[in-house]
Amino acid sequence: MPIWLQRQKYLIDFTLASLLRRRAKNLGLLLVYALIVFALASVMLYTHALRHEAAHVLAGAPEIVLQRMVAGRHDLIGEEHIARIGQVRGVQTKAGRLWGYFYDPAVKANYTLMVPPDREIAPGDAIIGAGIARTRGLSAGDYLTLRGSDGKAHTLRVAGLLDARSELVSSDLVLVAEPFFRAFFGIPAGQYTDVALRVRNAQEVRKVAEKLTLLLPDTRPILRDEVLRTYDAIFNWRQGVVAVLLLGAILAFVVFAWDKASGLSAEERREIGILKAIGWETSDVIRMKFWEGAIVSLTAFLLGYLAAYAHVFLADAALFEPVLKGWAVLYPRFALVPTVDGLQLATLFFFTVFPYTVATIVPIWRAAITDPDTVMR
Repeated sequence: MPIWLQRQKYLIDFTLASLLRRRAKNLGLLLVYALIVFALASVMLYTHALRHEAAHVLAGAPEIVLQRMVAGRHDLIGEEHIARIGQVRGVQTKAGRLWGYFYDPAVKANYTLMVPPDREIAPGDAIIGAGIARTRGLSAGDYLTLRGSDGKAHTLRVAGLLDARSELVSSDLVLVAEPFFRAFFGIPAGQYTDVALRVRNAQEVRKVAEKLTLLLPDTRPILRDEVLRTYDAIFNWRQGVVAVLLLGAILAFVVFAWDKASGLSAEERREIGILKAIGWETSDVIRMKFWEGAIVSLTAFLLGYLAAYAHVFLADAALFEPVLKGWAVLYPRFALVPTVDGLQLATLFFFTVFPYTVATIVPIWRAAITDPDTVMR
């Protein structure tokens, strides 16, 4: 083994023994340190996993959704608008969609009623999301009664439940047949909620949206990329809210860690004086203190990050879930796919490990360059 590596090994062995001699002080610092890393890492891991899940869910969404605007508000769009869309080059497919919201006073929650474009549903039947099923205590074969826009009660037979793996977007969803939807909301034939468009070339999505705006000035195109950016903004805002709530604890830890790292006790100063007296060089003392700070900070980082990983992906982030998810009544239950962002990991590592490690060097350098006799006295 090279001499340099042997020296580092001996320094680490001595540092570990020194840490164990002051185990109560170092254990308290380690626990507080790991707790701060755990809180920050939990928020970062959870919001990144939610972004990843949203991007995965929206990957199959249409590139453009076209809405008709009347007096600045979303209105129904007719077949004449859909027919004119065919004049725009680049549009591969176009289809009118039917969907709307219904407030259920029984559970004080909104349902999303929708006519699915890719599956047939028998009139009088419905396929519901897992959140509605849990809240209303429904299962396949039961009946769901809703009051329509005409004031009459409409009864639906629950033909099945939506896949629980899609609960992030389907928790409050009710899929119904087109005749029932039009009768329930009073929407005449030939009218749709909006239009879903598929674009042949993904590079031309914005150009197609500009053409639609010029051709149909009373419409508003919504791009899939814009929806993804909106989700990112929402999750970033929620992450910021939690970070602000943790700011007081973080600042208290910074003061605590800086005091522990930059202040040497009389016992530590005496130990440095003895080491200098028996022949240790100043560089060896500084390296020893560097390894002490590195061991404490790295151990705290690993413990905190692993605990955060288990908290988010094994315990469903129970501490931060109500703030970061944002649902109220029909709360979705879904398992997040474990994902780690390398940039977030590196940023967290730099701002939690590096400052403490550096803070340990300055005071030890001052003590190491002082005459051993002066230090011990």
